[in-house]
Amino acid sequence: MTVVDRIVDGRIIDGPGGYTGVEADEQWAAEVRRLASARNATILAHNYQVPAIQDVADHVGDSLALSRIAAAAPESTIVFCGVHFMAETAKILSPDKTVLIPDARAGCSLADSITADELAAWRDEHPGAVVVSYVNTTAAVKALTDICCTSSNAVDVVNSIPADREVLFCPDQFLGAHVRRMTGRDNMHIWAGECHVHAGINGEELSEKVRSHPDAELYVHPECGCATSALYLAGEGAVPADRVKILSTGGMLEAAKSSRATQVLVATEIGMLHQLRRAAPGIDFEAVNDRASCRFMKMITPAALLRCLIEGADEVDVDVETARRARASVARMIEIGRPGGGE
Repeated sequence: MTVVDRIVDGRIIDGPGGYTGVEADEQWAAEVRRLASARNATILAHNYQVPAIQDVADHVGDSLALSRIAAAAPESTIVFCGVHFMAETAKILSPDKTVLIPDARAGCSLADSITADELAAWRDEHPGAVVVSYVNTTAAVKALTDICCTSSNAVDVVNSIPADREVLFCPDQFLGAHVRRMTGRDNMHIWAGECHVHAGINGEELSEKVRSHPDAELYVHPECGCATSALYLAGEGAVPADRVKILSTGGMLEAAKSSRATQVLVATEIGMLHQLRRAAPGIDFEAVNDRASCRFMKMITPAALLRCLIEGADEVDVDVETARRARASVARMIEIGRPGGGE
């Protein structure tokens, strides 16, 4: 029985945690590639996807980098293996292409932590303020944003705004705290949103890992609740300051490729370890929290990807006016400088 026959026979099970019923074996991978070719599709996989999805994809990376790849790709269909706001961003930058996500239920706790209505009300409370939104937001929020930012260029974006202008930064409070710390800006208001996975990587377990791995380097994503703790440990001399790196996912890969470390502790979603190990096989990468797994990212299962390619589901669309306004906020970010890692 072929993998396609399993679809026909109803072997794929649709459950609240996603689609199951298909093994990610060689037959599955070959069928995925065949179907993608037949649909004239390119498959994009975020760094937080399970290894099997990353390995079958045409491109792996952070959400903004993948969306830019999508815009330049010759294929007419984009299959975005990530969460919903990422597929929206790809559609914003590729309005004439068909964008599919293997499971439209794959949301994002960070993107969902601010709505367009909430942002509009916040702007009304601060007339004249400049809205800076992380790319990890919905299209509707981007459409109300003055300038988008990534985790690697957020400091540059905020520094580009005149010092006498108020800044409304959303939605991630930990990235916002990092930007405020780096810019010293006292007229920056930060929305109290968070990624439930990154927020769960706390300072106590970070300190414990550092104590038990005294020679390791430390890569910390700025969305993490432990980022401040990492800088505190460096300041107190618990770990040499040059070993503590606050990095986007793209920044982590760049650092790994040039690192001379033998061991690195990584504070981000555990899917990132797969790409880090591929980039620098001589380094022992270990998660600060090995339970830091995003259930939404993991809804993009082998069964979901197969279903997507067979049925052309689930298609993601963004209305023309929302896309136009959202695209402008991303363009302003790119004008400031190289956008770097998307998250």
